Amino acid sequence: MIRQVGTVIVGGGPAGLAAAVSAYDQGERSLVVIERDTHLGGILQQCIHNGFGLQWFKEELTGPEYAQRFIDQVNERGIETQLGTMVLELQYHPDRSDYTKTVLCLSPQYGVLELHARSVVLAMGCRERVRGNLKTPGTRPAGIYSAGLAQKLINLEGIMPGHEVVILGSGDIGLIMARRMTYEGAHVKMVCELMPYSAGLPRNIQQCLIDENIPLYLSTTVIDIHGRDRLEGVTIANVDDKRNVIKGTERYVPCDTLLLSVGLLPENELTRTVAVDMDRVTGGACVDEDRQTTIPGIYACGNVLHVHDIVDFVTRESMIAGKAAAQNSLGQAENIVKYVPVSAQGAVRYTVPQRVSLTKPFSVFCRVSHPLNAGSFELKAGDTTIVRKKFVKAVPASMAEIAVGQKELDKIKEVVSGEGSLVLTAQEE
Repeated sequence: MIRQVGTVIVGGGPAGLAAAVSAYDQGERSLVVIERDTHLGGILQQCIHNGFGLQWFKEELTGPEYAQRFIDQVNERGIETQLGTMVLELQYHPDRSDYTKTVLCLSPQYGVLELHARSVVLAMGCRERVRGNLKTPGTRPAGIYSAGLAQKLINLEGIMPGHEVVILGSGDIGLIMARRMTYEGAHVKMVCELMPYSAGLPRNIQQCLIDENIPLYLSTTVIDIHGRDRLEGVTIANVDDKRNVIKGTERYVPCDTLLLSVGLLPENELTRTVAVDMDRVTGGACVDEDRQTTIPGIYACGNVLHVHDIVDFVTRESMIAGKAAAQNSLGQAENIVKYVPVSAQGAVRYTVPQRVSLTKPFSVFCRVSHPLNAGSFELKAGDTTIVRKKFVKAVPASMAEIAVGQKELDKIKEVVSGEGSLVLTAQEE
């Protein structure tokens, strides 16, 4: 089946739902959300802990409650959703006069479904790194899970993965699962972190580890896995500042379960089916302030663009992308012919967006590469400081926002000319 659609949104998680609501409110009525799961809501369905919505809704919600707010908004607007539908390929046809994007799907309702669209919003989210990404030696017994899979088993399936638990990686999912496993009666022996600092938000370190008396070992990793049919234990060791194992620090820890919380990867296999420029640090597409990729009419938002620390930021970003996609579909978008690059330098690991048009105020989001004490972010155009934003502390787990208002925008236009660019740095005082 072949259909023409103004805007196609790939993904029915928090990013896709917010983008759909925003596009509809901009006036887009030819709109469809594609979701491979049988339910909307994405990863939030299994995040039954609270702490969501404090910024966007000004109240504390669980993950399912947060998702339901947007599911209700989608349903109230009558936005079409295609559930259980897998997107196989994204195509771009610049030779067409209209409907230049093709989204090829497998649908339980229509079979092979080919959607020709004016705009496409990519909101596929991210996935967890697994043991294969770590190349940890040892046997291959049962009892090794990613933290997110263990969360799904407990919260959605009612299955307990194990009882004597070691967690590798101190990302937020790992910290939350340390507490969750403890609440379910398991003994979480420790959380090991390769880096000399935690990868999780400070509030999760406090609430999930310190409050529950679960030890966190920094500069420590798992170097061997033991067991034949079922995991029997792991060998842990300390590492130096180059992440090499320090001889003599090896220690055997008996356990029947190992949870891996070792980072997330934006799910960009679909994005790579078209010639979109990718950012080697974020693993997502390079975008402008409207979250438009380097292909006109294709937008990206949420964790498929870069991994966020809180869902409220995902919502903000997706609202921007959805609005811009609708404007493009409806012929309301500006014709941008020139962009100014935005790059990270020094302690700043990356920036989003990676380029800006200077047609309206915008914000630059970033993460630092290592913890910093009191200092400031500086957005510069050449030798001219455009924005300086102070911080008490900056950590890799928390995303920072540097807002550029109209006054700062006018200053950039005065300074930047020809091949000028913007650079974001961070330094301690």
